[in-house]
Amino acid sequence: MDLKTENAAIADESKFEYKRILTGDRPTGPLHLGHYAGSLRNRVRLQGKYETFILIADIQALTTNFEHPEKLQENIFLAALDYLSCGIDPNLSTIIIQSMIPEISELTTFFSMLVSINPLKHNPTIKTEAKERGYKELTYGFLGYPVSQTADIAIFKADLVPVGIDQLPHIELARKIVRKFNELYNGNLIEPFALIDKFPKLVGLDGNLKMSKSYGNAINLSDEFDLIKSKIRAALTDKNRIHPTDKGNPEICTIYSYHKAFAGETLIKETDYNCRNGKIGCVKCKENLFEVIKKLLEPMNERRACYLSNKDEIWDILLTGTARAKAIASETIKEVKESMKILYILP
Repeated sequence: MDLKTENAAIADESKFEYKRILTGDRPTGPLHLGHYAGSLRNRVRLQGKYETFILIADIQALTTNFEHPEKLQENIFLAALDYLSCGIDPNLSTIIIQSMIPEISELTTFFSMLVSINPLKHNPTIKTEAKERGYKELTYGFLGYPVSQTADIAIFKADLVPVGIDQLPHIELARKIVRKFNELYNGNLIEPFALIDKFPKLVGLDGNLKMSKSYGNAINLSDEFDLIKSKIRAALTDKNRIHPTDKGNPEICTIYSYHKAFAGETLIKETDYNCRNGKIGCVKCKENLFEVIKKLLEPMNERRACYLSNKDEIWDILLTGTARAKAIASETIKEVKESMKILYILP
């Protein structure tokens, strides 16, 4: 299988009527502003337009955290809490715990027969993540998690997967696996399309190209306001600006990139102009950003407090969503086995 970009993998909402979305996260800790800018706010928007499935991929979390499976239950709860706090509506979105649907693992096994090792080794997303994590040897689970992701998509018959451009190779691989399955076994699995999120990755507070909890450069959605204020104060800005009246370059400033992600158009333009013309200092700019972030998070904090007052409701939402998804998965795996002629009828 060749992982070269195929334009056919990218959804064109003007030409096709899509029905079901699958998206999700590996539960490895609190979600942060990078998650919100890159996917969460888009999910909130899309859940009113498409049938939305959100997978908490706890099995895939083990690909990079297999030493500490005891943390998964808490991290699953925190992920669900962050989703609900951001505005994910359990009446519009089905939230699923991956490990509670064994059909996913079964389909992953079937799909693994259709993929050779070399395309997985050369998957740019795998190579980048392995380099970031300092992996010299890759486990079977880590190398093969794009195959598991393909099973996630196919088992729920999702036809649309919102991803960043860096995740496009995974969708291309998913389409090729599904296509090969259908050709071999006369199946009718759905080839998914990628819905590309055009917003770039949010940079870290330290200027790193990626905000990440593992880098310690993130503002978590659950952070207290005092902590957020201190993090913003310490964030990297234009190093060439020494005095407030110095002319700056907002395009190389971490704080300005956050303004572009979360502020209104008027404030973005004012910040750009004032920075370039030495009419605002970095301290004031950071104070303005804090107010923007505070305004963004206040309604989330209200929803968070409401759900935390009844934690059982969160687990009820997860179990209800998982049960609904399992019914779909059971039907899909039955169809898969029928196509493969391995739905054995015993005497």
